[in-house]
Amino acid sequence: MTQHKILAISGSLRTGSTNHNILKYLGGLMPADIDYTIYDSLALIPPFDPGNDDDYPPEPVFEVRELLKQVDGVIICTPEYAFGVPGQLKNMLDWMVSSASFSDKPVALITASLGGETAHAAMLLILGALNARVADGARLNISFIRSKMDGDKVADEETIAKLNDVVNAFLKAF
Repeated sequence: MTQHKILAISGSLRTGSTNHNILKYLGGLMPADIDYTIYDSLALIPPFDPGNDDDYPPEPVFEVRELLKQVDGVIICTPEYAFGVPGQLKNMLDWMVSSASFSDKPVALITASLGGETAHAAMLLILGALNARVADGARLNISFIRSKMDGDKVADEETIAKLNDVVNAFLKAF
């Protein structure tokens, strides 16, 4: 049986963030034949510089590009900061434009924040620019996320059901 590889990326740099906890929850939903990894080096990626965007980018950029080449799909879970995409996540995605790292790769997008609508819409545009394939049914905006958590656990039954639906739709995209 072929083992699929999934890379999960949190848009939050904060240790123990809600978005990271959602990604940990999703990892528990994965079937045994899925190799699921949460990317934890987002903070190491330097500011995007088109002058360094070539075959020899900075090491952290090279590493994430290599990781993306090796996976079958990507799950992104991000908050919304000041009505937009968190800067470090946007920065990492800017580095990916010329590499085709997301090209035709199945992606699930979850925005979990107070509101999230603006960042969610922006992320869909960015993923479109990257030629990523956001899987049908694998996009979810969870507003008022903190009211749906109990510590580091997802506690709201409706949110749990929607997260399960996102995972199922995403896995069908392979």
